[in-house]
Amino acid sequence: MLPAVVKLCCGISYPHLRSMTGLQRTALAVIGLEITDLQRWGQSQHHKRPQAGLHFNERTKPAPATEDELFYVQQGRGAMSKALSMLEDKEGWKFEIAASNGDVICSKVMPGARKVFKLEAILEASVEELYDLLFVRVEEMHQWNPCVQQIKVLKHVGPETIVTHEVLAETAGSVIGQRDFLSVRHSCKQKSTVYLGGAAIQLESFPPQAGFVRAEDGPTCIIIRALDEDSTKSRFTWLLNIDVKGWLPKSIVNQALPQVQLDFTRHLRRHLSLS
Repeated sequence: MLPAVVKLCCGISYPHLRSMTGLQRTALAVIGLEITDLQRWGQSQHHKRPQAGLHFNERTKPAPATEDELFYVQQGRGAMSKALSMLEDKEGWKFEIAASNGDVICSKVMPGARKVFKLEAILEASVEELYDLLFVRVEEMHQWNPCVQQIKVLKHVGPETIVTHEVLAETAGSVIGQRDFLSVRHSCKQKSTVYLGGAAIQLESFPPQAGFVRAEDGPTCIIIRALDEDSTKSRFTWLLNIDVKGWLPKSIVNQALPQVQLDFTRHLRRHLSLS
């Protein structure tokens, strides 16, 4: 049963699994362990401690037991696997921007002509601190990121999967304008690395809101890895993959999205310096 579930949520076959290297193999190993826990918890219907080496958010509910909840978990894990595949493929990346603080952004055109962006940065914060800010306390992001008006967790699904509604703020000079997103987000951790993945999702109970353009993100992911020489700092890799919808030309959107990433790390660094 377990191999079938792994193939279902990751969208891969056994030959592909054998050929995996790097980020994909590491993250998939974590996903496999999580699914084992998920099955055990679903059968017993009550909470158990996760396996050693995996850190779960204690504020969430026990692992899901229903088919609907399992669907969300599979969507989150599948999005993470696909996003890691995009990062693992080294072909086609082109340089976009190098900021004075060392942040570097590259881009790549994917099938369907959508352009994705990869930001790499070094942040003066531990992996656990960034995990707490970007996943556990994601609803507080508007307090330090003025580009976000609100993030609301609609569902806690299992130990490390959430469904969120995010509303971008109307900021001066923004060409993208006010958008909202409905997303499933998943996190997993192995040793000194945290993976945060996600993608757009649809809920009949939460249709597009009046006054907003419902944009779609994903598959996307963030990788937070402790620096070998200094565990109080982290290597931050962010794959931004977004369809903003609406009438904006792709050329305008593709010029704006790298700045979105630079603005995010600027606000994040400022918050870290004050905390």
